[in-house]
Amino acid sequence: MKIIRYALLFALLPITSTYAQFWIDAEAGIVFGTPYNKISIPNTSGTRFDLGKEFDITPLAYYRLRLGYTFNDRHTITALYAPLTATYEGTFDRVVNFNGQAFAAGQPVTALYQFNSYRLTYRYRLVRTNRFRLGVGFTAKIRDADVRLMSDTQDTHFSNVGFVPLLNLLAEFRISERWQALMEADALAGGPGRAEDVFLGLGYQLGPRWGLRAGYRVVEGGADVESVYNFTWINYAALGATVRF
Repeated sequence: MKIIRYALLFALLPITSTYAQFWIDAEAGIVFGTPYNKISIPNTSGTRFDLGKEFDITPLAYYRLRLGYTFNDRHTITALYAPLTATYEGTFDRVVNFNGQAFAAGQPVTALYQFNSYRLTYRYRLVRTNRFRLGVGFTAKIRDADVRLMSDTQDTHFSNVGFVPLLNLLAEFRISERWQALMEADALAGGPGRAEDVFLGLGYQLGPRWGLRAGYRVVEGGADVESVYNFTWINYAALGATVRF
């Protein structure tokens, strides 16, 4: 939560500007599929399995909260809190070595997949016309991940916390006075892994202060390092609301 406190302190600093705006954004929805969630812990000596294909995911509601500060109509700073824990149920068709333990074939297993995200973003609006706006920036992301397998006789987990630098992009196209097409992304690929968090949808302005949006969000990526191999793809149906002060 430190990242959110720092963003709030920055937002409260006095800024000489003809335009400054503080806003709060909330998003919620349903995770409706994980086409793949490939895991091997440790990377080389563990058994690679795919929760997305071998197990069934429990229907999952999610939410994320964001605080933002925009000034001079070009500079935006945001702090995002995006928790996520998915539950999978199933059995392996083979012995699976995970985190130093062997899970027998045919044994009912519950898997908990946690992927919490804390992000601080700065974005600069390059284009701002009456119909189109485009902003680019960078995001500092803290990833708090944990994979846990449980059976009647076993319970083990592997947690990993790390820093991930990302590029940020926001594009808005005004369809009419109240409707907009929206695209926002945090993404970067290279080295031992990659990360993408992309939203595509429509926005509707209820008034000067309130806005709604609906669309599709995808989170994809992972890492291939000595301690862990994990690449996942998560699909979301998303609804959001923003209030500006």
